[in-house]
Amino acid sequence: MARSEATPVVVTIPEPELSGMAWVERYPGSNSLSELEPAFQANVRAFIEALKAAGATVQVASTYRPEKRAYLMHWSYQIAKKKIKPNKAVLRIDVPILWDHSDDTKSIEAATAMSKYFKTLHLGTNPALRTRHTTRQAIDMNTTWTGDLTIANKDSSVVTIKTEPRTGMNKELHAVGATYGVVKFKWGIKDRPHWSSDGR
Repeated sequence: MARSEATPVVVTIPEPELSGMAWVERYPGSNSLSELEPAFQANVRAFIEALKAAGATVQVASTYRPEKRAYLMHWSYQIAKKKIKPNKAVLRIDVPILWDHSDDTKSIEAATAMSKYFKTLHLGTNPALRTRHTTRQAIDMNTTWTGDLTIANKDSSVVTIKTEPRTGMNKELHAVGATYGVVKFKWGIKDRPHWSSDGR
């Protein structure tokens, strides 16, 4: 009896494309709270509710970020900031982007345009390849208020924040957030909007 041969698996590798604005809408992220990991999502919702009840304004910029998008953000920033030569960027077989245009000026211009779109050029730290965003345990949000902010901790005890700045960078607000399990980014002004499950 003849032995049947297995059907060969054909893997199609996408044609590589030069970096630039054609890439920025691929692998989209989210600013929806429903995309967060359930336990962290519950903590974030409770913290935001407390902020709004206290009269603060909260604008959510980002929650979940796919790894492929994080990859684009990381290397576009690195090249735009001239921290690495375009031909030294690490390639991914599942993201067929060519960072090196065989011309450093063109490569840097393309990466800078991408980084501007991603709003990462102002950061004082590299957008990480693997972050709490990729595990659905981080949120970027901008918080502001006027005057004093009287806000409840998770245990319902109330604190009044009289200090400045009246933004998410306020250290007293960080202490309030921590009671909800929403921890401000440990490295301060390097990433102002970032909060996560553990401050990373």
